[in-house]
Amino acid sequence: MHYKLDILAEKGYVILGDYDGPSISSDEWESLEYMDWKSGGDTNFAPLASATGAMDCRGFWDHGKPDKYGIWTRNRHTAPGLVRYVEEIGGNYGRVRVIKLNPSDEAAALRQLHRDDNNRLNPDGSGWVVRSWLELDDSPGRSMFILREDRDDPATETRIRLHPGMQIVIDTERLWHVVWHPGPRPRYALITSWESDKVLGDWIALHAVSDQQLVHAGTLARTSLPAAGG
Repeated sequence: MHYKLDILAEKGYVILGDYDGPSISSDEWESLEYMDWKSGGDTNFAPLASATGAMDCRGFWDHGKPDKYGIWTRNRHTAPGLVRYVEEIGGNYGRVRVIKLNPSDEAAALRQLHRDDNNRLNPDGSGWVVRSWLELDDSPGRSMFILREDRDDPATETRIRLHPGMQIVIDTERLWHVVWHPGPRPRYALITSWESDKVLGDWIALHAVSDQQLVHAGTLARTSLPAAGG
């Protein structure tokens, strides 16, 4: 058994308030060294932290370790603001990457629905690994996170409209997920693997936003998953 956060138990995801820390220049993510790595569409990834500190997008299990205790790569020198963002959260991070997602249509995005293998080699009794997103650049109100409990059942689907500065935490080993990004320019986001623990739980609880606020703001475009209590 792994330790899991209660706040993710019902829906498998939590939307947080927008990032309101020090400004992070687009030069940081646009100047990173990207690798041709495909996941969830026509993508490139810039590793900021990897299993060994090398420029490597592979799972940590290829190096005999769970997706925790990430080591910064040389990209950290290009993106000090993104590194600071992760370190200030204070938890145990694993893979830290910036995704560059090229535009697609809805049908192509839905074909890329997938779940992540976050907890391979993660020992029993330790914290369940989940992932966070910090949206950096997208098509506000049009770029869309699509989440499903059942890959082939749209009735289990939630759609979340994205915008720069948005923060989301998702149990991506539980939920099928993909981002539909219509463009016209690429979408960028910071993706971080986290071990579930008190530090991460406290950070989420501090910044979590209620469903009522999200519906009022138009962030939840569609939801069939259970609604949170606040």
